Amino acid sequence: MNRSSLIPLPSIALLFVTLFTGCGQEPPPPSQAQPAAAPASAPQTAQNPTAPESAAPATDSDKWWSALPRAAWSDFRKVDTLNPWFEVYEIVDGVFAIYEPGQYEEVISYLITGSRSALLFDSGLGMGDIQSVVKQLTSKRVSVLNSHAHYDHVGGNHQFDTIVGMKHPFSLQRSLGTPNSELVQFVSGDWVWKTLPPRFVVSDYQTRPWEYSRWLRPGEAIDLGGVSLEVIHAPGHSPDSIVLLDRDRRLLFTGDTFYLAPLYAQLEESSFADYMATAAKLAALADEVDYLLMAHNTPLAESRYLVDLDQAFQAIALERAPFSLTEEGREYQFRGFSILTADPPEDNAPIIEAL
Repeated sequence: MNRSSLIPLPSIALLFVTLFTGCGQEPPPPSQAQPAAAPASAPQTAQNPTAPESAAPATDSDKWWSALPRAAWSDFRKVDTLNPWFEVYEIVDGVFAIYEPGQYEEVISYLITGSRSALLFDSGLGMGDIQSVVKQLTSKRVSVLNSHAHYDHVGGNHQFDTIVGMKHPFSLQRSLGTPNSELVQFVSGDWVWKTLPPRFVVSDYQTRPWEYSRWLRPGEAIDLGGVSLEVIHAPGHSPDSIVLLDRDRRLLFTGDTFYLAPLYAQLEESSFADYMATAAKLAALADEVDYLLMAHNTPLAESRYLVDLDQAFQAIALERAPFSLTEEGREYQFRGFSILTADPPEDNAPIIEAL
């Protein structure tokens, strides 16, 4: 989901997200990561998407895309690609952020390369040809692993032969595909501001089915050759959410579990209790990680946010955090991010362990 400068989606969109997404419908978060040495996170502000008009490019100063380009990206080496829908940046050696700033989600997928193979952590919206971008970046064998199965993270899965994942009922259901009727609003009107990719047809947009090649166990390490990534189950935003830990380089790929904007704990498939438990588990890793690589708007944040996230959930649970009411529930504001919950917060989707 797109999470920009602490900006909530339109209420109808949030309702839709609750029904059909896991992380593809969050407000766009604009974090402001500073030079790789010391990323910051002061969120920017943008406007909510307005009613659908057209998918043509626009330049209105009061639209959400007026916050673009986000200054944080200037800290990283940009890699030229043949596909203008995507922007690619090398975050650290061999780790490429594949960014889709043309749609409200501003989703970021990560290509992580080792000496033997590569892993694509999320495959984006499925609007552009992400496979062609990946092929330009590496000639190694590529597997896809999703941070969770919301539409904006699995859209390109069908383009790849090898999809690995943690076996979970939510992921399995989403792997059957999602029809145009449930997704068309997310590629219409003010949801999109850039010129659409070649051969993309709004009325044909859907999440195409995919099949899993292999199941991963929570705690399992993925060896890419000189790069090892530990799979950590992190339910809360969605029951199938995971994060990836690169212990050697002290990096944590957070998916939608954390980013610098509103965090969704109020969706039908979300669980406040699970999210709180996940926050505590990740806070225990804060001393083993330097940076978080996030899935929306901007790529980098300091690991101290893991502690902040844990403290935020504790404050909410103890009813010590102020909040404002929204049409969907409550929003609790914290430094650099907020948390959206039901009113009152509730464990509306108990965890289902991986099968």
